[in-house]
Amino acid sequence: MTQYAFYFDSTRCTGCKTCEMACKDYKDLSVDTAYRKVFDYEGGSWDVADDGTCMTTTFVYHISMSCNHCDNPACTSVCPTGAMHKDAETGLVSVDANKCIGCGYCHMACPYNAPRVDRSLGHSVKCDGCADRVAQGKNPMCVDACPLRALEFGTVEEMEQLGERANIAPLPDSSYTNPNLYIKTNDDAKPVDSDEGSVINTAEVAQ
Repeated sequence: MTQYAFYFDSTRCTGCKTCEMACKDYKDLSVDTAYRKVFDYEGGSWDVADDGTCMTTTFVYHISMSCNHCDNPACTSVCPTGAMHKDAETGLVSVDANKCIGCGYCHMACPYNAPRVDRSLGHSVKCDGCADRVAQGKNPMCVDACPLRALEFGTVEEMEQLGERANIAPLPDSSYTNPNLYIKTNDDAKPVDSDEGSVINTAEVAQ
């Protein structure tokens, strides 16, 4: 089996969200649904010295993330009907709308909040890695849309040469599901268990 993976260069990302908008456009998603989300993570403070000079420990960085098509996807293990499944050829995780009963177990189990139940459709929806484009030898739409080339897509063997498996705040520890997301970290990157910062666009990434 070929396992596909995403690579994200956090030293390039400016948080423009072009990847997010390109995905929404290509998948014709509603305003309140996003398959790819850009997390704005920031923290730190300013300190004033006795002489009146200011020093700062502030930082900010962005993480672009969709479904990570994990080696051990939590969503598939809890799905009672087999609707949420990992493709044997590509390793991409998707949902069979004909089997899904909309129970929401996949949404509750995923530590990355990737699947969600679309009540208007009656079943779960999520990023499928643009499986239709991949089958044609193309990249997922988000990858081609990124103006700063912060995203790449390929086999896991190729992507792990570019970065390390995602272990950066505010993401969960990678040992939970072994996500197929590899990241080149920036100088401000914090470890997964850090409490030095917080996601400041929580309403947006909750979609």
